[in-house]
Amino acid sequence: MNDLLFLIPALPLAGFALLMFFGKRLGEPLAGWVATAAVAGSFAATVGVFLDLVSKPEHERALTQTLFTWLPVGGFQVDVGFLADPLSVAMLLFITGIATLIHLYSIGYMHGDEKFTKFFVYLNLFVFSMVMLVLGDNMVITFLGWEGVGACSYFLISFWFQDDANASAGKKAFVTNRIGDFGFMVAILFTFATVGTLNYGGIFEASGAMSSSTATAIVALLFVGACGKSAQIPLFVWLPDAMAGPTPVSALIHAATMVTAGVYLMTRINPVMVLAADWVPWLIAIVGALTALFAATIAVAQNDIKKVLAYSTVSQLGYMFLAVGSGAYIAAIFHMITHAFFKALLFLGSGSVIHGMHEEQDMRRMGALRKLLPITSATFIVGWLAIAGFPGFSGFFSKDEILLMAWEKSPALWAIGVVTALLTAFYMSRQVFMVFYGEKHWDRPIAEAVPELAAEREAAGVHEGHGVGPSGEIHPHESGWKMTAPLVILAPFALGAGLINTPFWDGGKFLEHWLEPVVHLGEAHSTAGTGLKVGLALIATITALVGIAIAVVIYLKGRRDLAEKVEQPILANGWYYDSSIAAFMGGPGRKAFQFIADMDKKIVDGAVDGVGTVVREGSGKARLAQNGFVRSYALGITIGVVVVVALLLTKAVYA
Repeated sequence: MNDLLFLIPALPLAGFALLMFFGKRLGEPLAGWVATAAVAGSFAATVGVFLDLVSKPEHERALTQTLFTWLPVGGFQVDVGFLADPLSVAMLLFITGIATLIHLYSIGYMHGDEKFTKFFVYLNLFVFSMVMLVLGDNMVITFLGWEGVGACSYFLISFWFQDDANASAGKKAFVTNRIGDFGFMVAILFTFATVGTLNYGGIFEASGAMSSSTATAIVALLFVGACGKSAQIPLFVWLPDAMAGPTPVSALIHAATMVTAGVYLMTRINPVMVLAADWVPWLIAIVGALTALFAATIAVAQNDIKKVLAYSTVSQLGYMFLAVGSGAYIAAIFHMITHAFFKALLFLGSGSVIHGMHEEQDMRRMGALRKLLPITSATFIVGWLAIAGFPGFSGFFSKDEILLMAWEKSPALWAIGVVTALLTAFYMSRQVFMVFYGEKHWDRPIAEAVPELAAEREAAGVHEGHGVGPSGEIHPHESGWKMTAPLVILAPFALGAGLINTPFWDGGKFLEHWLEPVVHLGEAHSTAGTGLKVGLALIATITALVGIAIAVVIYLKGRRDLAEKVEQPILANGWYYDSSIAAFMGGPGRKAFQFIADMDKKIVDGAVDGVGTVVREGSGKARLAQNGFVRSYALGITIGVVVVVALLLTKAVYA
């Protein structure tokens, strides 16, 4: 199967090229079906590679393929090569599989959009870039895919760029990711300067001779890049605004692809992290824990159905980095897989709700939609229970593994994780109850149903459009099969994906055994006894149930007084973190950058222009001596001779 590795990225690339040149001729919906088929073919090729690896002994589960040498420069050489090992294949399975479902969903969601074909051009290019990121056998190919998904995210987030907010969201994502990418680039330079290769196999073979300080610098710089791509403090601000893009984009970016790239990168270089200073894993774990808690507190007060899920994604990514910092790479990948299924399900479910509510995204305008959207509501509830950590659902298993390893790292980190789990269960229950249960707020004009929301929109001058539904009565309806079929397919995985790594029966640790050859150097192993493990699991379970119970009391029992105490303005505004950055960049920051620009223009450019002016003016004056008269030249020669003779005589006298 190693000869067929190239098909995994080649098919989405072929779909992109075909739609780029012939997309307008294909039109809607054929362009969408072509794009979907290309990604589905990539998924089929990945399944073939996976089955091939499963059939091999553990120590032989790695396929490589080199297509050609891309950059041969002296001792520096970069090949376009692929590495299919347990880590990359595990990621490719859910990346291509979920991306296929998102493409199918998009055919229905984007129906009637004037840029229907262009949307699928971007989607195929995004999938190709993500596949290259994961499948590349060296850091440069990974970085190529890394930058590709960043560029595609800009195109997709700002897809409806006619609205200023959407265009700004795309630019924010692009700029924020560039900050993190600087760390990745410098890490690449450090790595090559140290070991003389950028191929992962060569790096890991030479890592034994790498000094601790060099390994520390490389890992710390890569973590900067991971913070940008995977939205960790302080670079998480772009992710909530990414909701400006169409909902399938939100599912693609937030569930299985771009935002997990940072976790993948830190797991991939785990042999180098083993050599780094002790403070590096601590830094990763602390940043992850704080990000998880910080984003969860914000999510409890959001009213936009997609923003709740966006902050939830930031929080869940924090869990994954908490696991990485605790040495629990398998737990991090385990949670990445379960998160991919239930978060894709939740985002696509939210898109189905928005579609059925005629583009309305504010949950205050919803309520009692369970019977009108039966498929959407049933599958959304599965995703809710999975992310809340309800016993038996996928998130229950993966989150508990992270909390166990966090306990062994530090009880303080574990406590932060448990509080975050409580908040997660609460805000997701709040969302479900506000959307699918309670009192309906869509059967009458907005001014009558939700007067505070009507006042907010009038004050802000917000009109109907993407994310804003009609001001009059809304008639909700269930989505078509193209949108509901992916929900029905994802729901069983959101429910049962935890079974790939559960200790409840022999052979239940499939993922652990599968990833062990890749992460064995850096993986930490639990030393806790059975009693402690059961106790921690019980605490996490009770915590999730308490979070759900609190939401029941507040939102199902109609305790609006308690809701107002929870939904504090400071939380609704994200602790004013984003607005503070915007205020600084638009005020002192803008003035500082303008000062630097003026200095560059007047001093740096002025110095260069001044030299040019002096040379030009001096040349102009000197040119006057060249008048074409022989007598003038003879006079010049005579004066020169006199000067030379005078200098010689002067030297002779003093000698």
